[in-house]
Amino acid sequence: MLNKDDYKQFTEKMDKTISVLKDQMNTVRAGRANPAILDRITVPYYGTETPINQIAGINVPEARLLVITPWDGSALKEIEKAIQKSDIGINPQNDGKAIKLIFPPLTEERRVQLTKLTKTYGEEAKTAIRNVRRDAIEFFKNQKKKSIITEDEQKDSEKEIQNFTDKHIAEVDKVVAAKDKELMEI
Repeated sequence: MLNKDDYKQFTEKMDKTISVLKDQMNTVRAGRANPAILDRITVPYYGTETPINQIAGINVPEARLLVITPWDGSALKEIEKAIQKSDIGINPQNDGKAIKLIFPPLTEERRVQLTKLTKTYGEEAKTAIRNVRRDAIEFFKNQKKKSIITEDEQKDSEKEIQNFTDKHIAEVDKVVAAKDKELMEI
């Protein structure tokens, strides 16, 4: 007899995929200041690669301005270098105490490029969800082979897994559509 716990491991993997997708979408610059854009950037700090948000305060005083204030002034130059080397496409402005990132409005061409990127992230997430579905169906087929479940239960499990898959794919589409809408706003 199947119960909710039989599906839990698979639905958790699908939920994790959605969570990763949302994190990826936060790193896509939408013309507005968003501290999440700095999440992937690390700085050499006392011999260790350290995320910027662990060595500095990050504020958003205006919609298009991000201010990074290091707790240790000696890290200022390293933070500036790390931002310049990164792929965020914004030149940091160092005033000696803090670094300012001014987000320019996105050009139409850049908006289109970014929507293509969000669609790519969405397709990767859908593929991951479909892989989880495949693993789940394989798991239940093996259960059937071992006579742990009946053929009817196997068919029911496949329908249930397909329902979970459809819900998660729809969620991916919603996340991508929301980010695309944000990117296309002027």
